This record gives sequence, structure tokens and C-alpha cells, in this order.
Amino acid sequence: MMRIANLEEVQPAALQELNEIMEKQFAGQAGAQAAKMGGLKAAADIMNYLDTNVEGMLMDAIRESDEEMSQQIQDLMFVFDNLVDVDDRGIQAILREVQQDALMKAIKGTDEALKEKILGNMSKRAAEMLADDLEAMGPVRISEVEAAQKEILAVAQRLSDAGEIMLGGGGGGDEFL
Repeated sequence: MMRIANLEEVQPAALQELNEIMEKQFAGQAGAQAAKMGGLKAAADIMNYLDTNVEGMLMDAIRESDEEMSQQIQDLMFVFDNLVDVDDRGIQAILREVQQDALMKAIKGTDEALKEKILGNMSKRAAEMLADDLEAMGPVRISEVEAAQKEILAVAQRLSDAGEIMLGGGGGGDEFL
């Protein structure tokens, strides 16, 4: 997994050998340029499809070897917009643990579907108050929005690790009835 995350370029000689093996389908196109492959996003995409236990063990191993890389992969695995895939009960659990100020900043720049999902999982009065506060809120720095989103994602990850909620994007996990 770490090799995929670190992979950015392939040597031209390796590409040339691969081209010959594949019956020269790409002959002449590889040239002297290296092709972009792998990377952190590819590693995160693979991790999203792993069973939670396997994913946890793999992330622990990556964290032991390279703390920064594990954090970068973790950041790419589940992003704020993915919260739209969390069930209503999970959203409600997250909302109970998040401060109103962070929630307002976090949803300031999100798409309408996620905003509606969050507001729909609040009491009518709380949703109206949040909507009014959002309208009255002035411009917010992108860095503040991202920090608030990361704060909420940390809460979501903690709840998921504790088994209280299911985050979307994972595959191969147990089904629920």
C-alpha cells in the first residue's frame, strides 16, 4: 500500500518493456516521459474498499512507518461530502457531538444535498435557527471551513471506530439487517 501511495512515476525502460509484453499496443507513445500512476488517492481508494479490520491493521502499519503519509491517506479516504452517504441515525449521532459554530462553518460551502441532509436530521427549530444563522453569516475563510470539516470528520471517524455509526465508502464489510 505504501508503494502505491509513493508511486508517482515509472521509468521509461519499464514502460517500454511493458509495451512489448502487451504486443506493442502502445509502441511509440511512452517515449522518454514517465507516466503518472499510483499516489495517495489511489491508495485511499483501495483502502475505502477494504474490510474495516483489514483497513485498520493496514493503516496502523502505514502509521508506524510514515505518520504523515497515513494522515494524508486517511484525509483522502473519507471526505466531508461523503457524509451525505451516512444514514440518518449516524448523522444525528455526529450532530450531537459537534459544536454549532463548527457545523455552521463546515456546511457553509457544501452542496445543497448535504446541507439538506444535515438540516433534515435536526429538530425543526434547530434547523431553522441554523439556516437563519447561515444566511446571516458573512464570508468565511476556506481554511476555517476546511478546519471545521476536519473537526467533524474526526468526530465521525471516532464514532465509526467505536462502532456507533457506519461511514459510507467502505466495501466488504458486514451487512446489516
